[in-house]
Amino acid sequence: MDPRSFTDEKSESRLYIGNLDLRITEAALIKVFSPYGKIISEDFLWHTRGPKRGEPRGFAFIQYSTKEEAKLAKEKMHGRLACGRPLVVRLASEKYLEEVAQNSSKAGGEAIRSGTASNTSGQMSRSAKIAAIKNKLKALDEERGSAKKQKAS
Repeated sequence: MDPRSFTDEKSESRLYIGNLDLRITEAALIKVFSPYGKIISEDFLWHTRGPKRGEPRGFAFIQYSTKEEAKLAKEKMHGRLACGRPLVVRLASEKYLEEVAQNSSKAGGEAIRSGTASNTSGQMSRSAKIAAIKNKLKALDEERGSAKKQKAS
């Protein structure tokens, strides 16, 4: 199945905003992103259960009226500091495609090579889950490292 088939006009005008400091509010997020176009929806995600229930999850989605507005906001806001943290701004479709690629190439590949991809019930084994989490953390560290290098130059 072609992953590009998931992208449409709506997903191309929807931004993923990550690495949000927990002090950033919905109102502040909208205020910062509104100069780049007409925001038609905003999804600020919260923990719904567990010990962090009611706290922000550190990411949000903003839907602009056009893909051009979304691309402009992405260009202007990606890497910009907010409460001392560089924002990660991508088209929501890019975030989805990146996660699919990471999960299939890194976590899945590691689990398959180690022979622990699944047990008899078809679920990932504990060691495969741990390997997937370690790979995700490594990828995040590399991403932060490259973002810092870009800021320094």
